[in-house]
Amino acid sequence: MNDRYGSDVLAGDWRKAGRPVIPEKAATKDLVIEEVATGFCGAVVRIEKNIVTLEDRFGKLRLFPLGPGFLLDGKPVVLVAPQKAAPAGRGRTASGSFAVENAAARVALPSRIFVEGRHDAELVEKVWGADLRIEGVVVEYLEGVDDLDAIVREFKPGPGRKVGVLVDHLVKGSKESRIADAVAAGPYGTHVLVVGHPYIDIWQAVKPERLGIKVWPTIPRTVEWKKGICASFGWPHDEQADIARAWQRILGQVRTFADLEPALLGRVEELIDFVTAP
Repeated sequence: MNDRYGSDVLAGDWRKAGRPVIPEKAATKDLVIEEVATGFCGAVVRIEKNIVTLEDRFGKLRLFPLGPGFLLDGKPVVLVAPQKAAPAGRGRTASGSFAVENAAARVALPSRIFVEGRHDAELVEKVWGADLRIEGVVVEYLEGVDDLDAIVREFKPGPGRKVGVLVDHLVKGSKESRIADAVAAGPYGTHVLVVGHPYIDIWQAVKPERLGIKVWPTIPRTVEWKKGICASFGWPHDEQADIARAWQRILGQVRTFADLEPALLGRVEELIDFVTAP
């Protein structure tokens, strides 16, 4: 007979009825999480048994037991130990492409990608390096764009011998944009693609959440930008070596393309497509 009143109301755990279910979150390395009781916010650096170690942006370490009492993006979660990964199928590179196992790098193509800025070049290598080696694309560090026209003329681009250039802080009306326009209008313009990102520095292309902040700090024009960023994090910034170490800390938070802003991702992919097209 159909029971119009349903099953026994006392069946099951009635004490949990109506309570919100707090989701579990695996404490994967570099996950930025906040411990509610202390307000300590940091990235997961290791898991030992039922203890998670967090490191904040100042390099301070704190240990907490796994379980409830954590916030992720302001919402409560139950922090649990990550499960050991099962043997996976085809892996992916840091750029999101399918990895080609045991593949030797191709002989370098005649085409080149020039990247302005040492930090920019290091970031491109970290995320796209595996893909570029498979494609046989060489990336060259470009110290500045002032001599870009001369570099292009010396390279002599042509069909099957293209040049892609990633320029730092390429915005309309800037010196960089005028140089890029001149190259595009030059005799080799058909075989050259100059693109850029809108950020003050490549550091900003890393999503701020990877550093435990919501937005990158605004630095007054009277302060050197990188030094101002370091100061806002409480990092040393008096010497160039301090700036270099700061960049390595930021770069260390980049694991895959998902940690970068779309405005950079699209430009790099555009360059790769351009120089590898038949």
